[in-house]
Amino acid sequence: MSTLLLVVGVVVGFAYIYRHVVVKGKRCTSKARLDGKTVIVTGSNTGIGKTTAIDLAKRGARVILACRSKQRGEAALEDIKRESGSNQVVFMQLDLGSLKSVRSFAENFLKSEPRLDILINNAGIYLQGRTEDGLGMMFGVNHIGHFLLTNLLLDRLKECEPSRVVNVSSVAHCFGKIDFDCLNTNKALGLGTSFMEVFKVYSDSKLCNVLFTHELAKRLQGTKVTCYSLHPGAINSELARNASSVLQLVLTPLTAFFFKNTIQGSQTTLHCAVQEGIEHLSGRYFSNCTVREVYPKAKDDAMAKKLWELSERLCGLA
Repeated sequence: MSTLLLVVGVVVGFAYIYRHVVVKGKRCTSKARLDGKTVIVTGSNTGIGKTTAIDLAKRGARVILACRSKQRGEAALEDIKRESGSNQVVFMQLDLGSLKSVRSFAENFLKSEPRLDILINNAGIYLQGRTEDGLGMMFGVNHIGHFLLTNLLLDRLKECEPSRVVNVSSVAHCFGKIDFDCLNTNKALGLGTSFMEVFKVYSDSKLCNVLFTHELAKRLQGTKVTCYSLHPGAINSELARNASSVLQLVLTPLTAFFFKNTIQGSQTTLHCAVQEGIEHLSGRYFSNCTVREVYPKAKDDAMAKKLWELSERLCGLA
């Protein structure tokens, strides 16, 4: 009996530590005000994007909600205004799966908004398929759409420096690999539809985020525009709403215990967006509000440059 009690005690103790230290994680400690500054948050109608937008609006920022669904975006707009107590929140439609939509959004934004101080590339999907431009869905939405958006807005960010670009990636990037042969042939990171094949493509797209940030930082040297990629944690949000019913069935009972809620999950994004004194860490990867080392493949100069040049061609910048 005593052995059983000991085992139970160890399990309970581990569970408590895991829940309150690993899952709950650190909080963004910056109290920085953002009065007079403008922030874009993609995918901000739900999940950590919405929570991030609320926090930034509370800090006094003018927040642009860049979302695909007009109905969901406008509903989120009212929620965020109410919860933040700010009227400086605007919805602008953006479909990252459409290069035409990305260009239209950028054009409208640059005409109507004089500033851009922080760009948060938050939106992401976990879904196979094709974009309207014929790109693999996760490659197109998770990487190419944000790549084009960032490049179209880069001059405005430079005009308003010091400014920041924050790319929400995932620890899943550790499992990723960029198959340039597949990209050149199929404009996709992978074509499989099994559980492991879809996860692999998602991981590949998240590696793209980290490599994009690495190369962007190199290209921004000499400016006061800095950029960061991050892992928000395993989030109890709507990212997997397009995942298979089997995966959702598996995840549902685990979310309450093992996953962060959206407030906890937004902390590293906020840290990268507003924390003072991290400018010298431009191009680096963060997790749990702390800079982390990455595998060599995630900071490979040649790989990052090759991905950048391919991305330019695919979205018509080259």
